[in-house]
Amino acid sequence: MSFPAEAAEIAVLGAGPAGLAAAVTAASAGARVALIDAGTRVGGQFWRHREGDEGVGHHDWPTLVRLRAGLSRVDVRTRHAIWHVERADGGFTVHTDRGEIACRTVIVATGAYDRQVPFPGWTLPGVYTAGGVQALVKGHGVRAGDRVVVAGTGPFLLPVAAGLVDAGAEVAGVFEAGSPAGFARSPLAVLANAGKLAEGAGYLKTLLRQRVPYRTRTAVVAAHGTDEVESVTVASLDRQWRIVPGSERTVACDTVAVGYGFTPQLELPVQLGCETRLGADGSLVAVADDRQRATTAGVYLAGEVCGVGGSALSLVEGELAGLHAALTAVGAEPNRDTVARLLRQRKSLRAFANAMHAAHPVRPGWQTWVDSGTQICRCEEVSVGTVRSAVKDLGATDARTVKLLARPGMGLCQGRVCGYATACLVAAECGREPTAADLDGVAARPIAQPVTLGDLARG
Repeated sequence: MSFPAEAAEIAVLGAGPAGLAAAVTAASAGARVALIDAGTRVGGQFWRHREGDEGVGHHDWPTLVRLRAGLSRVDVRTRHAIWHVERADGGFTVHTDRGEIACRTVIVATGAYDRQVPFPGWTLPGVYTAGGVQALVKGHGVRAGDRVVVAGTGPFLLPVAAGLVDAGAEVAGVFEAGSPAGFARSPLAVLANAGKLAEGAGYLKTLLRQRVPYRTRTAVVAAHGTDEVESVTVASLDRQWRIVPGSERTVACDTVAVGYGFTPQLELPVQLGCETRLGADGSLVAVADDRQRATTAGVYLAGEVCGVGGSALSLVEGELAGLHAALTAVGAEPNRDTVARLLRQRKSLRAFANAMHAAHPVRPGWQTWVDSGTQICRCEEVSVGTVRSAVKDLGATDARTVKLLARPGMGLCQGRVCGYATACLVAAECGREPTAADLDGVAARPIAQPVTLGDLARG
């Protein structure tokens, strides 16, 4: 069949900072743009908000206001969950739960989700991802609990804890497994992005005002309770994240918010055949060039799919992707000075992101916290012992084979929660570091979002 003349020239997949910047930029250059997102309103996870909640407690809200104003020239499709993208004659077909959208070019800006590592008791009710706790506060005005422990690694723990304090929760402590002192190894990258330090200092000020304990090189290594979480064990860690003997103590709580950074959401780039690589933080990321082009023709990438780096970097990459996609679609030549400025900003912001990842790595010592009975795959109730047995007793040498033999990643989430931890555990059992191939084996999902049989029949 011939490609529909009325189709969008560019479809932007995801309406967070990167997607919004890409859509507005491409539309301003004269392209017909469709912006597609599963959410009820644009903004993504970063600008998640309730109806009528205009900027209260949200960082960099004026930027969202400016971008929304530019959407008058964009076909905005919210409440459209994308479950598959495929090549069609002369372009692509985007399959959503509300039908198909044809386009000539796609910009993938699907963001990222919380990265987790397991520990005894992490499946108890009341143990949340850090992003999930923040989403409840920002999107619904609901705090997940009354007495909350925040734990994991990375700067994201600070806004989560500060948001809980502002929502009226008692934060029993913030337990950072790494140490922000690691930023000192990258002074130039830090000085070039001093505003980020000021942002972090603001969150710390909120915690200090409420006398919230902030402990570095400390982690939640177990959660306890009968029907729900009632307490956690926190312990000091050495540089490899092994527990320092005798440092364990119990902290009472009714909620735990845990986050070990983020994992790029790569279902759609992988469906489209885009090349991937191991990112600076050990996650799998999609490969993009200086124009934000993927290795698959007609596909551009922006934001966290290229490597987690924060909203400012996502905005820059989104603008670059929009400029160059518009050049491909309608021949709109981007201004050279603008492109040069954006490339300088991208280089600086990516350097800061790399410094952040170097300061907050996930160390392999977390594997010493778990015992053989600790579940690694919540959906299929697969234990750490079962995964190790698949390697030692059944001869598996990679996460994909373990998935086939022992079923981790075969449940509802399709490995989004357990894939990273499973890949790391399997690699360690094989006596090596995890590779891009290990992570790629748990990243491919032919159906990116849950869909009904009716959706499949229509699409």
